[in-house]
Amino acid sequence: MIAGALVLTGCGGGGNSTSNSTATSSGSSSASKKSDLKIGLAYDVGGRGDQSFNDAAAAGLDKAKSELGVKTQESEATQGEPDSAKEERLRTLASAGFNPVIAVGFVYSAPLVKVAKEFPNTHFAIVDDLAVAPNISNLVFAEEQGSFLVGAAAALKSPAKHVGFIGGVDVPLIHKFQAGFEAGAKTAVPGIKIDVKYLTQPPDFSGFGDPAKGKTAGQGMYDAGADVVFAAAGGSGGGVFEAAKAKGKFAIGVDSDQAKTAAPAVKDVIITSMLKKVDVAVFDFIKSATEGTYNAGPRVYDLKAGGVDYSTTGGKVDDIKSKLDAYKADIVSGKITVPTK
Repeated sequence: MIAGALVLTGCGGGGNSTSNSTATSSGSSSASKKSDLKIGLAYDVGGRGDQSFNDAAAAGLDKAKSELGVKTQESEATQGEPDSAKEERLRTLASAGFNPVIAVGFVYSAPLVKVAKEFPNTHFAIVDDLAVAPNISNLVFAEEQGSFLVGAAAALKSPAKHVGFIGGVDVPLIHKFQAGFEAGAKTAVPGIKIDVKYLTQPPDFSGFGDPAKGKTAGQGMYDAGADVVFAAAGGSGGGVFEAAKAKGKFAIGVDSDQAKTAAPAVKDVIITSMLKKVDVAVFDFIKSATEGTYNAGPRVYDLKAGGVDYSTTGGKVDDIKSKLDAYKADIVSGKITVPTK
């Protein structure tokens, strides 16, 4: 993190505003139920209800609303929209006095930098990106570490010793998931076969919200012999789960514990999920805002910080949990360094 707390404007935040409320010290008590902060949150494509990435952010926002008493406003991206639409979404929230404003997803990177300059007295956060400005906090994760664990789980639970990885969009962020997954699978079962497919190429980001594409890709992998597939593809993962169900195979979820959130008909095919605790990061950021003690720059949520993990819902990895936890301890201690590419 970059040292030095930024001063937060109460519920103002217009670009021409010059007055700031006084920030409390880092030793202040926890926020009361009477917090007057107005929190704006802009979702990525899929929004609340995607059962994955966006829903994790929504859970953090809901917790802050319940426990900290903040007021909230949510806004959602649409498929294929230009950066100008994202700019306007962020600008509308900031102009209406929402402060801080949280952008969910790296697709907001360039729009956020532009809008943050227009509203220097509004504090912003972005999930999954290192966009730089004096008033932007970056909520980023060691996705490769959590993916290593589910990669090991996939390999250990694969009778055919053949697994698959489906990425939503072919971008550096999802490459981290792939790199960790492959490293974990190969560490657990040297020589294992790993198939890889990306649903779309940028600037087409529909791969994060197209279950039909996910289902087709999943069917192809299962037909080719893979029996466990990890879907790092947001809402498209639902289609992969449907393919696994139809083929009598297994899948691995992402971001949220999808054995809890997926459609009831497919929950039993999900052996584990790579937990990316966006809810924790969003809640932590909002809590720091109520205390006036947040900082600009990166906040990294890794295994050691409890920012990523693997799920055990359904008991399908109980028999290998000791092995997965040993890998987890080795990553935390530094004995295992997980690649990001």
